[in-house]
Amino acid sequence: MGHLKLPAIIEQGRFPSPAPAPQALAWDGNKLWLGSRDLRRIYVIDPRKWEVLDEKEPPGIPWAAVATNGTLCFTIGEGPNDDRYIREFVPDVGFSEADKIACPEFTGSYLSYDGENLYLSQWYKHRILKLDAGGDIIRVIDIGAEVSGHAFVKGLIYVLRGTEQNGESWTIARLDPREEKPKVKDIAVVPFACRSLTFDGEHFWANYRAKDTIVSFAVPQLKDAF
Repeated sequence: MGHLKLPAIIEQGRFPSPAPAPQALAWDGNKLWLGSRDLRRIYVIDPRKWEVLDEKEPPGIPWAAVATNGTLCFTIGEGPNDDRYIREFVPDVGFSEADKIACPEFTGSYLSYDGENLYLSQWYKHRILKLDAGGDIIRVIDIGAEVSGHAFVKGLIYVLRGTEQNGESWTIARLDPREEKPKVKDIAVVPFACRSLTFDGEHFWANYRAKDTIVSFAVPQLKDAF
């Protein structure tokens, strides 16, 4: 991945996390949902006032989250081996044990949603998996690098990819999942150690976990975009 000619993302703001090690991050249409890796808590944030509206206790480590038609899905690490499960969360009800789905090989982290199916990335396998309702793999998309977040925007998948080695190096890339073999195209450099990606209809959001910070940003529009 050549980064020399890529522009950087356009930061819109940096905000203090309400808890250390912000990890999971999702936009539900008007609020941000944030999961703390270290405290194992979930926080509901009003992004306009930057106030915590509510706090939840998940059944493990909240590694990732995505909004899904009025509910949310979380990747939760459970047990001494941090086995990964996808758990549905219904506001005003809580987590559902009945809808607990084991991630393939009990591994996986970040989530995105196309309106019908969940997509789960596996960091060390450099891929995003399209899952059916039971959690079975129905498609594999090779990303070519470690994946630290992804989100759907107008039918395209935007993905944070790179490496945490040698001081961390990340870009935001884009691919069209309607292609038989999607081409993953880097579009901007992300100059911080990003974790999770969500989109609020106007801007992206990602966690700068090492600095307990949440970053809002835009992506430069390139002439050779899809």
